[in-house]
Amino acid sequence: MQAILSELPWGLFLILIPLIGGIACFLLPVVARRLGLLTASLVLSAAVGLGWQLSSRGVYHHAVGGWGAPLGIDLYADGLSLLMLVMTALVGFGVSLYATGYFKPGHLVRFWPLWLLLLGALNALFLSADLFNLYVTLELVGLSAVALTALQGGRDALTGAMRYLLATLLGSLAYLLGVALLYHGFGTVDLVLLSERVVPSPVVWAALGLMSAGLILKTALFPLHFWLPPAHASAPAPVSAVLSALVVKASFYILLRLWLAIFSDISGDVAGLFGLLGAGAVLWGSLQALRQTRVKLLVAYSTVAQIGYLFLVYPLAPGMGITAWSAMAYLLISHALAKAAMFMAAGNLMQFGGHDRIADLDRVVQRLPLTAGAFALAGVSIMGLPPSGGFNGKWLLLQAALAQGRWDLVGVIFLGGVLAAGYVFKVLGNTFTQAPRTHEPISVPARMQWAAVLLAAGAILIGFLSSPLMALLEVGDPFNINGKGP
Repeated sequence: MQAILSELPWGLFLILIPLIGGIACFLLPVVARRLGLLTASLVLSAAVGLGWQLSSRGVYHHAVGGWGAPLGIDLYADGLSLLMLVMTALVGFGVSLYATGYFKPGHLVRFWPLWLLLLGALNALFLSADLFNLYVTLELVGLSAVALTALQGGRDALTGAMRYLLATLLGSLAYLLGVALLYHGFGTVDLVLLSERVVPSPVVWAALGLMSAGLILKTALFPLHFWLPPAHASAPAPVSAVLSALVVKASFYILLRLWLAIFSDISGDVAGLFGLLGAGAVLWGSLQALRQTRVKLLVAYSTVAQIGYLFLVYPLAPGMGITAWSAMAYLLISHALAKAAMFMAAGNLMQFGGHDRIADLDRVVQRLPLTAGAFALAGVSIMGLPPSGGFNGKWLLLQAALAQGRWDLVGVIFLGGVLAAGYVFKVLGNTFTQAPRTHEPISVPARMQWAAVLLAAGAILIGFLSSPLMALLEVGDPFNINGKGP
């Protein structure tokens, strides 16, 4: 039995299962809810199967149709890919469970095909091993995310979705132009072959600039984050959770892969620029979050701030490789779990009171304790308090900054944590008090509350899993710490 399981193409299943599930939900809307939950469960099981396969056999390779690179398409997974796939599967299952209680039947029928298409596109992106397939999957992610943003209709939803559409298309165009330059210069789009052929030249520098700018725009890094808050403000709560936890991570993942495989040795001062933008994101996003009067917008600007921490790793990695990259891994998965939980909690508050105005939150702790607890647990990780995964990530980041004497980044990390505490407690403080105008609460389904609690608890639990996470990141040596990277 174990031999059979070890031979199964788990990576291929991670792509096919959500695509087949999405088609089935479209054709059979009467049972879409059950099919959607079943599909999310199978995706989580396939991610576990791939993890077991990688732990026993090393990196995963699958030549689609028997034709590998450079003529065909290769699926590839190492420790970094598996981290992203597991993160996607966990958040995806939580979002699927939450959505069954959040959407009305009419919206739910439209939600499942789009959401499962997005889930399949994300998995395909994290398994892609060449620049063009990364572009195709990135487009599928962006277009399905835009459609989900506009799902509930209305002027605000369509305006936010249109702004997001224009931003994502512009980012994709810049990325594609960079791919064209690299293909023209070196005759391949395969990451492994490019890593062997790329040498410093004007073509490579132009490609680096175009691709980085496009991916930074899609990642919503300061100051190119203008599309993110309006999209979150008008999107349904489960869609906001997906945007913040997964969609912006997809473009960040591509930028990280390009950096590790192609650009790290020829980048010049680009790492310093990434660090500067990351510091600006931490401070600007946190200050804007403090100014918000609505929970969803506060959490949206918190996403802008937390993305900044990921870019602080770039200037620290050359001198503190394993420490800095480990910090990034912790921050990636803990932010995904915590931020998805926060947006779900915000959705619960909106259903409970008909609004998400912070000042008018009415005795939430007494009347909706699970939701308040989920927001608090997620806030522990966002603030970087022990024993959460966010604490581990920020502590490792702080160690790397101290070891290199980067006191400017040390100050940003500390100040970002203080500001995060400010905006988290701004919400929590109002959950204990009675609103000036009290109202009768609307019941919130238990599965919506428990979905938020489980993801928030996951962000805390990650802090206790340092050994498995480090062992995971060693599979395939994706950060080239031992000189064996792909």
